[in-house]
Amino acid sequence: MKFYTDIFDEIISLENLFLAWEEFKVDKLKKKDVLEFEWNLESNILKLHRDLKYHRYKHGVYTSFTICDPKQRKIHKAAVRDRILHHAVFRVLNPLFEPTFIAHSFSCRVKKGTHKGVNYLAYALNKVSKNSQKSCFVLKCDIKKFFDSTDHKILLSIITKKIKDDNTIWLLREIIESFPFESRERERETAFGRGIPIGNLTSQLFANIYLNEFDYFIKHSLKVKYYVRYTDDFVIVSDNERCLLNLIPKIKAFLTTKLKLEIHPNKILIRKFRQGIDFLGFVVFPKHRLLRTKTKRRIFQKLKLGVKEYKTGLISEETIKQSLNSYLGVLSHANTYELHQELENQYWFWLRE
Repeated sequence: MKFYTDIFDEIISLENLFLAWEEFKVDKLKKKDVLEFEWNLESNILKLHRDLKYHRYKHGVYTSFTICDPKQRKIHKAAVRDRILHHAVFRVLNPLFEPTFIAHSFSCRVKKGTHKGVNYLAYALNKVSKNSQKSCFVLKCDIKKFFDSTDHKILLSIITKKIKDDNTIWLLREIIESFPFESRERERETAFGRGIPIGNLTSQLFANIYLNEFDYFIKHSLKVKYYVRYTDDFVIVSDNERCLLNLIPKIKAFLTTKLKLEIHPNKILIRKFRQGIDFLGFVVFPKHRLLRTKTKRRIFQKLKLGVKEYKTGLISEETIKQSLNSYLGVLSHANTYELHQELENQYWFWLRE
């Protein structure tokens, strides 16, 4: 394994911090806290650089809020300067770890995403079923409270296999340990805690680094050929239902002993391909693909809210049209001609109300 011994200076360089700012500020320049940071941009970036260089940097506190997209999640939002640092760290670390990730993990990676994940699942299903000529089964699982359960000690031990730079590890630990988990003071006494905040850009990278260990176990130890993972959801495709059943205890044992994680007991499902496989907002059948009912409902609700905001002047005409086109783009990945027409008709109806 290739490892890196001197990347701290690259992370905290003024060039990298300013590039991180440029990436961070996209679509955020109307936010009050972002505008305030930009008002004294150069001095704020210089201060961040100096604090990092002399190890005076301390990660700030978070503000939290809840979203439903589609399931309820608690988001922790860091201060602007911390989020810029997250981008700076991501810019340097992600290219180092990206080549180590397996091809069929699709979350938060360039040229991946939900649609690519569903497309690969459809390919695997058709391959295993010989285009619906053979029996085909899917094991579908969900890791229980993954972000809340990520063990800091294990995460840092995985990172230090590749990053042999004490200054960088100091910085990463400062970010990782910043999460306001319950009993944080007690856990600091034992040096490590658990949990990473969903709102941090770095958490997306940390999640892939952490679960890459699981991906390698599935692919290399269990020799699974058709496996797809998107963050904490994963599926395995096989022509043998008994084989899938036998994998479950092995998967549980690895997650528990190696990563201190567990599969959600109510979300372990083995399903026949012909019944439809629900994954990442779509339901894949042998001859067609549909949008999940909850996804369809959420799209209509969000578009209706967007039209209301447009009519009251909160968003522009361009923004609401972009939203409509975005939702129509989602529908284009399934067999949804009638739904496409329904959404467009409903959009114009709401505008005329």
